[in-house]
Amino acid sequence: MMQQTSPVGYGALVRHNANFRYVWFGQIISLLGDWFDLIASASLLALLTKNSFAVGGLFVVRMLAPFVVTPLAGVMADRFNRKYLLIFSDLMRGGIVLCFLLVRRPEDAWLLYVITALQLGFSGVYFPARSAILPDLVTPGELGAANALSSATWSVMLALGAGLGGLAAGQFGVYPSFVLDALTFFVSALLQSRIKYTFTPHEDHLGPITAYSLFGNYIEGLRYLRHNLDILFISMHKGAASLIISGAFQVISVALAEKVFVIGQQGGTGLGIMFGVVGVGTGIGPIIARAFTGDRDRAQRIAIGLGYVLNAIGMAIMYPLYSFETVLLGMALRGIGTGMSWVLSSQLLLQILPNRVRG
Repeated sequence: MMQQTSPVGYGALVRHNANFRYVWFGQIISLLGDWFDLIASASLLALLTKNSFAVGGLFVVRMLAPFVVTPLAGVMADRFNRKYLLIFSDLMRGGIVLCFLLVRRPEDAWLLYVITALQLGFSGVYFPARSAILPDLVTPGELGAANALSSATWSVMLALGAGLGGLAAGQFGVYPSFVLDALTFFVSALLQSRIKYTFTPHEDHLGPITAYSLFGNYIEGLRYLRHNLDILFISMHKGAASLIISGAFQVISVALAEKVFVIGQQGGTGLGIMFGVVGVGTGIGPIIARAFTGDRDRAQRIAIGLGYVLNAIGMAIMYPLYSFETVLLGMALRGIGTGMSWVLSSQLLLQILPNRVRG
């Protein structure tokens, strides 16, 4: 049976592809809790420590934990059944998030870093597996719509989850948010279990799974990048955006919410609004861009560059801190640019990379 190669719309994809629906619904539910968790943990740490540097350190941990495990996680996504990795990661994160309920006193603040590192470490396993399994669940014609819809969902749930999380933390406190987050992971794991998927490892990965073989697969991936510089540069966009733009933005946002535009308890509501606006921007950016680029290689590369331009404009608008409204406008533009660069670079990789090094 020939696979559909002509582009498929978003509605047709969701209606006709049950496997994608399970992955997508799981993503919606778990991301809602994830953003509740982010606002709640930042607000709790600010309450316990009264120190913006401590909160900034939490965002550093959130950035570094996935970065540390991703090289191994990518190899795992190529060696192990990707469906089982998704389920395992969800179950582990659900259990770990419940441990936030143990953090009650200022002397317990260090636990927030440990629990966050463990949670985001397993997120570092989940997301490479999810990216790698996506082309296995959709046809070539569905791939562009699936990637754009998944990325837009991340952004929409950032807007919705961060906004609701900020309101919840500002009005009711943080602990209910942690319970909700744990439940979303368990529901997501249940949905992932419904996927019909047969894993067939590449012939180079059929040997016994040892630490040596996993390291060898990682070296193979680095060697592939060395011989395919175009792929290397495309794959670096997410890391560059996270290191240069997103990481600094998260720390600055906490400081602004705590000291400049204080709304809600410990600025939790204001922080949720800021993240929500960025989520809207990152959601609409790639959707609008893809309307012009389609799945065309060169057009997507140009749009990635335009995304960095929009990022710079957004930062320039934010810089004077003239008002909360102008800061939100700058954040929205920054979100649009980040979404374009992030999503379209992923789309290019999914279109170009062979299955054996996709993780």
